[in-house]
Amino acid sequence: MAWLVLIVAGVLETVWVVALEATKGFSRLVPTVVFGVALAASMAGLAYALRSIPLGTGYAVWVGIGAVGTALYGMAALGDAATAARLTCLLLIVCGVLGLKVLH
Repeated sequence: MAWLVLIVAGVLETVWVVALEATKGFSRLVPTVVFGVALAASMAGLAYALRSIPLGTGYAVWVGIGAVGTALYGMAALGDAATAARLTCLLLIVCGVLGLKVLH
């Protein structure tokens, strides 16, 4: 259960980062509310998962999911470059996160 919560918390990290950009300096209400709710839920999920997952592993997985998710969102929705080098680097992050899960 902790791993599932950690994965959801990592996805919520992507949500709050995307919402943060959309707040335009906290000047837009709806994205600001989405940011706050997603941030709180993401942190709560991480805290819950860390009850049974080692700190270093849990945090690295959480950050990895958020970083890859945010980068992919940027490429898919915001026109960020999707070069072979960038995609390879994202794949390396995914491999590292999976490695931490397997070696847990």
